[in-house]
Amino acid sequence: WGFLWPLTETKKGDWFPADVEPSSMHGLQAYKVFIAVAIILGDGLYNFCKVLSRTLSGLFVQLRGTTPSFSRRSFTVQEEEEDPHASPQTPKESYDDQRRTRFFLKDQIPTWFAVGGYITISAASTAILPHMFHQLRWYYILVIYICAPVLAFCNAYGAGLTDWSLASTYGKLAIFTIGAWAGSEHGGMLAGLAACGVMMNIVSTASDLTQDFKTGYLTLSSPKSMFVSQVIGTAMGCVVSPCVFWLFYKAFDDLGIPNSEYPAPFATVYRSMAKLGVEGVASLPRECLVLCYAFFSVAILVNIVKDSLPSRWGRFVPLPMAMAIP
Repeated sequence: WGFLWPLTETKKGDWFPADVEPSSMHGLQAYKVFIAVAIILGDGLYNFCKVLSRTLSGLFVQLRGTTPSFSRRSFTVQEEEEDPHASPQTPKESYDDQRRTRFFLKDQIPTWFAVGGYITISAASTAILPHMFHQLRWYYILVIYICAPVLAFCNAYGAGLTDWSLASTYGKLAIFTIGAWAGSEHGGMLAGLAACGVMMNIVSTASDLTQDFKTGYLTLSSPKSMFVSQVIGTAMGCVVSPCVFWLFYKAFDDLGIPNSEYPAPFATVYRSMAKLGVEGVASLPRECLVLCYAFFSVAILVNIVKDSLPSRWGRFVPLPMAMAIP
């Protein structure tokens, strides 16, 4: 807001038309949306790959029958030996935290249940949604559910850092990818918007459930109880939310119309994004794609620098995920 957008604004008439509306995806709004998406994806994917590599390394070491060298305790000891000045800043786990950890892990949800439940829900959505939205093919939904766990991790990570769920950002990514895949001849706009709804529900549920688990950890509550509560609330939302929407839809004839009592301004924005996704990246403003590549790389580079520095210096490096919040 202080540097990039004013600088891009000076390119009006050169990089993008000067007479477009502020909310148009052919103007400054496109730079705001796509650059934020690029930074969020770069930061989230970097941390996902980092956690995944450490997890796979730990599994490999455990299969060989040795203790992983990067485990939490050994990593702390190693860091204290290598950097004695950082040891006072590395607090040891208190008795209360140890008790919370033991209690939380004692009643954890089985992996087979989590994986089996996700596969079951994926199969049900893949079978049902194409009958509700004919433009949304079954293989679109399948691809979304295959890619969603990675993006769900990124969203949960971002929500943990900023207390702000960025599910709408990943929904925008689904709009562009599915819309471009479907094309205008096969209802790409509606397919992209429906795919956005699917993606947003997956990644937002991940961040909400992670926050509930953190609450359960702090209050010594059972993670299974927190999960059951989340399931009950989600099931109620599946019934209550459509009923509330239908009530508004029937009660107000001007619902969603500009300058009405309920204008739904984001509906116009998402429709513009769906239209842009169908038209393809060629319709993006000039240099927008180049800036996206650049900021995606910068987000990864900033994380590499942050992880390479000692802890007393790395804490001053800004978090790309927080910088990308609109």
